[in-house]
Order: sequence, then structure tokens, then C-alpha cells
Amino acid sequence: MGVKRRAFLIGGAALVGGGVFALKWLDHSASEDAVALTTGKGESSFGGWLKIAEDDAITVYSPHADIGQGSSTGLGQMLAEELDADWTKVNVVAAPAEKAFANTMLGQGFLAEMSGHPAIINALPVALLSFIARAMPIQITGGSSALRFTGQRTMQVLGAATRKALVETAAKRLGVPEGELTTAESKVVHAKTGKSLRFGELAAEAAQRSLTDEPKLKDPKTYRLIGKPIPRLDTPAKVNGTMQYGMDVQLPDMRVATITAAPIRGGKLVSVDPAPAMAVKGVEKVIKLENAVAVVAKGYWPALQGLRALSPKFSDGGNGAISTASIFAAHDALRKAGKVESEAGEGDVEAGLKTSGAKRVEADFRLPFLHHAMMEPFALTAHHKDGKLDIWGGLQDPLATKMAAVKFSGLSADDVTFHPMASGGSFGRRLPMYVEIVEQVTRLAMQLPHPVKLIWSREEEVTQGAYRPQSSAHLTAALGKDGKIAAWRNDYAQTEGIEGEATFIYDLPAVSRRLFKHESNQTTGAWRSVNSTQHGFYNECFMDELAAAAGADPVEFRARYLKPGSRHLAVLNEVAKRSGWGTPLPAGVGRGVAIVESFQTIVGQVIEASVKDDGTPKIHKVYAVVDCGRTVNPSNGENQIQGGIVMGLSTAVGEAITLEKGAVVQSNFGDYPILKMEGAPASIDVHFIESGAPMGGLGEPGVPPSAPALANALFAATGKRIRSLPIVAIS
Repeated sequence: MGVKRRAFLIGGAALVGGGVFALKWLDHSASEDAVALTTGKGESSFGGWLKIAEDDAITVYSPHADIGQGSSTGLGQMLAEELDADWTKVNVVAAPAEKAFANTMLGQGFLAEMSGHPAIINALPVALLSFIARAMPIQITGGSSALRFTGQRTMQVLGAATRKALVETAAKRLGVPEGELTTAESKVVHAKTGKSLRFGELAAEAAQRSLTDEPKLKDPKTYRLIGKPIPRLDTPAKVNGTMQYGMDVQLPDMRVATITAAPIRGGKLVSVDPAPAMAVKGVEKVIKLENAVAVVAKGYWPALQGLRALSPKFSDGGNGAISTASIFAAHDALRKAGKVESEAGEGDVEAGLKTSGAKRVEADFRLPFLHHAMMEPFALTAHHKDGKLDIWGGLQDPLATKMAAVKFSGLSADDVTFHPMASGGSFGRRLPMYVEIVEQVTRLAMQLPHPVKLIWSREEEVTQGAYRPQSSAHLTAALGKDGKIAAWRNDYAQTEGIEGEATFIYDLPAVSRRLFKHESNQTTGAWRSVNSTQHGFYNECFMDELAAAAGADPVEFRARYLKPGSRHLAVLNEVAKRSGWGTPLPAGVGRGVAIVESFQTIVGQVIEASVKDDGTPKIHKVYAVVDCGRTVNPSNGENQIQGGIVMGLSTAVGEAITLEKGAVVQSNFGDYPILKMEGAPASIDVHFIESGAPMGGLGEPGVPPSAPALANALFAATGKRIRSLPIVAIS
């Protein structure tokens, strides 16, 4: 997550929140609210995020939606580690969508990262951080932040603080010094006497103590849960079918609605005759919205049939001439006119590009809009009754969703409840700031006397996405007589949007990255790993071109510009070693390498690939080496990297959203193909380097190196450069 997106998340939010754990010492009303919302008879709450029952059952409240990334298990591991809990007694559940459960420490983590001065941010008084958190209705899931921010800053600290409170209570009861007590498997033990007390026996009294905000954390060498491949807590329910997704919600007397919005973004509903829909058996109502029309029926099928019977007329909002080609042409025009929106870098690039005797290398790259392609289309259920509104669904920020519903309904926050559900895929699409369905279902519910589930069809979901921006770049570099890069310039064009620059890892004498801002009529949003995918492709493909121009090996050439002893160089060397870089391959097969840092995690990949008879790529093997500092759950971490690689390859070989006459051309998986089993690599080898560096994310960093590593492998196999995606065919 880059600065712009983080700034949006932090500065763009305007409603009240407060972190319970941080407010334990500061805002008793918030803490009391949290306890009242979650704590029953025989249970004791610690900091709002943790409760311990008399029977030793431990419940951890997560402010993050587990959208398949396994954060619930990881957060539970981190808290249970410091608590010394019996893992078999630990359960992790979604925190209520209430301001008492806003995630203060997540905001602190983002601020520390975006400021460039984490020590200063981390030293700020908790009171100030709480004040900042109150400006954010934030329970957000994104930016690969759950474990590295919430896990480290809240769960581990809370676990250690609670353990200390339990030990203090046990020492008082047993009449022994605290120093003679140890903890293990949800017990406080006094070895000298052989006596022990269960956490459940101590919890009620311990919960009355003030929790320290600076407890001593364990030495990582003593970890017994962190670093272990513990099975995920959510797997059984997903396997046996009991997991409840937004699509599964069923309420008495519920109706089902479906909707179609203006096909050209920016357009409005001009007119619609409801009669054809009302003639369909089961259809009860046609509701007009500003830019859409919805059909309400006694089931999804009649609602869909009714919608298809309509012939709504929409305006084009003045965007009817926009196309994929016109957007790229606009990018080129901005570069030609020199209309730079912002610039970053260092050194004298102009002088470097004019180095005497230098070889000038230039290349143009073009990348399409990308769709999130969630398996479960949007489905939200809402019920307005007696002045109260309830909404059920799976989104990436339950609290922000609730506050959006407050806004659209005109009700007070006390009268709106959001019920978090599981979600079938997300990848950034379920962030409420980009989700129109919250407003739509709220407005429908406010007009209906019964519950209504609004389902987006697959076609609506594909054509009304919040896409990764269409982007292009012109890269220029100068190679000196010594074969070294003298200067590098990246002129890229896209919407400024949600993300600034990706991390540039190479140490060059002069480098410049210039943004040429262009806005299309499309909604763009956070797409898994956001701008790191675009810049990972530009930088790593161009680095390969420079290596070729210098007559150098791609790995050896990259190593020249990575600092000796750096984590980047270690990752590069390790992935080269594990992949057998430099060893012979079968005829027609090439190796490509790419290394990208994103979300404080460094991922290097080597891909072996060839070209099939029809000109399309065949991906044989992928080797990945990852340095995220420390892995909490290696098994889940491996799954995250593998999933990211497959998603990155899918975008390389098939995915693209294109525009004609202002509207999206694609409408379903038939014309927006995602990678199938038959196209996936036969093997993906993932290796983690436990460097002990500050913890990075894992949900997103696996994606960015895949496309450039594949493109570079195909160059090695064919001698032909790939500078635009998707790769349709290599002739």
C-alpha cells in the first residue's frame, strides 16, 4: 500500500472511532461499550479484543475480515503465543461493527509506514494516536496489514499484558512472588509447590486490574505457536459447508432484488417502463435509482427475468467516446506535452541520459484495467423495521459499511447494525469506499416493508467493477561505456488514485519517476498489491532489457545494483540458487527472473516457460523466495504466496477489461478468463528467509513479480520482448 492510498484511508475517513485496547487506559466508555457488546455471564474481557470464560474458553475479536488470507488464525496465534494459552481453547471471531472496535493500532501502523519516521510515530502518546483513530471508522482489511500491524501492535501486546495480569492475580492468591510463577497451556504454575491455577479461575479478578501498555514480550527463541504451521481455524466450516457467506442469508418473508446500472460510467437513468417486468410472475416492484434500476421479486430468478424484460434508457454522462485506445492515446499526449503531475527520485537524470558515449535504451509498456473476479458476486441483505436498519454481508470494513448505511438511510448510528459475513473472494473489491451496493441495498430497504437481498449478477459485477487502473509507461535509461546504468527515467500515466509509487529497489546514480495523471470514466480502486503490479512489471521487464543491452546475465546484472549484504541481494541470490539459474534447460524453455518489494516484503521469482503451438505461454515451474522478516504461520504464508503467483500469472496470460464507446466490453468469465488448472504451473516452490527484519505483509507481495518473470522467461525462450499484457499469443 503506497502513501496515497494510506493517506486516503486515514485522512479520507471522517467518522468517529476508537481502539479499545488503546483506550483501555484512556476512554472507559469505549471499553465499557466493547464489554457490553461481547461479554456474557461467566466471561471476562481484556482490552475488548479478548475474553476468557470460566471454562478456559478464549475468544479473540478480530477487526479484520478473513477473506481467505488466514488472518484469523494468524492473529489468534500471535495473541495466544504471548498469553501462553492452550491453542485448543482459542477461537477467533469477527469484531462487532461498532466504533468501540475501531482499530487504533492499524492506524498507527499505517502512519508509521507512510511517515518515513516510524520511531517518531511509535513514540507518540497513545492519547494522540487515539485521537487520530477517532477520525477513522476503520476496521479495514487491506494493505497486507493484519498481522504486521494489528498482530504485532495489538494482539501480541494484549496477550502479554493479559498474561501479566493473570500472573499478578495468581501471585496474590497463592501468596508467592510473581517471579516464581510461570505460564503454560492456559495455566499459571508455581513449580515449588506444584500448585497451578487455570486462566478461567483467575480471569474475573484479573480483568479488574489495569493492563500495562508496555508488557515484556517473549524472546522469539521461545515461541511455541508463532512460526508453526497450525491448521487454519476457518477450514472445517469451509469444507463442511457450514460457513455462512453474504449470499447465504435467509430471513423470513425476505424478497430478492437484482439491479442494472448505467452501462457507461457517469450515466444516469433517463427512463424505464416497469410494465414488462411487472408482468413476470413473482415480480413485485421496480425501483428507480439515480443511475440504476432494480427489480424486487419473491426470488432471484423472477427478479432476473424481470430485469431482463426491461429496456431502461441511460445517459452516457458525456463519456460515450471513451475507449481503451483513446485512454492510451491520452497517456501518450500527456507525456508528449510534458504535463507532469508529480515527480520523485534522486540524482541528475538529464545529465545521466546525456552521458558521453552512453547507449540509450527506451521501451513503452501498456497495461489494462483489471477486474477483481470474485467468485461470489455482491449479495447484501437489508431490513428496515421500526426505525432500525440491519444489513448482512461480507465486506472489508464492517464499521465503514455501517457508517455508509447510516449516511444513506438518514438514521442514527445507534439505529443501524451491520452483521459481518464471510466473503467468497475479495482482493480489494469489497472495500466499502468503492462499493455501490451498500447505497443501493440501503435505499431499497428503506422503501420496502420486508427484508431484501440485493444480488448483483455476474454480468453486473464484471461491468461495474472498481478496476485496477489502465496504465502505461515510457522508460528511458542510459548505459555507460562500462555497461553500467547511468540514469533511469520512468514516465508513467494513470489515475493518481489510490496508490503512489511502488518501492524502487535498485541503487542507481540518477533515477526519476514521473506521474502523468489521467482520469477515465471508470471507477478504479484497490486491486491486490495495487500499484506494485504495474511498477513491478515496468521495472523488472526494463531491467531485463538493460541486462540484454549490456550483454549481461539478468541475475548478475541486477546484483550490481543491489547493496552488498542487503535483504534484496540475499533474496535474489537464493532464488537463483534454488532455481538452478544458469543450468541447461530443455530446448524452447527459458528462465526469467524478477524481484519486487511491496508491503515491506521482498519476493524474488524465477519462472521457467515456453510457447505452445498456438503461441500462448506454457508455464512450467515457479520458484519464489520470500523475506517478510518473520513468518507467523509458514503453511498459510506459503498458500498466500502461491495464490498470489497464480493470480499474477492469470493477469499475465488472460485478464483485461477493455472499453468501447465508454462501456466495458467484457461481461463474464467467458470473455474475462482467469487462469484454469490446466494453465497453472506444474510446481511452485516457495522458500522463506527468516531474516528477523520488521514484519512485512504476505497477502499481496506474491503477485507483482509473476508477470515480469514470465515475460522475461518468454524472452529467454523466444528472443521476443513482451511489453503489454495480457499475452495473447507470441508469433
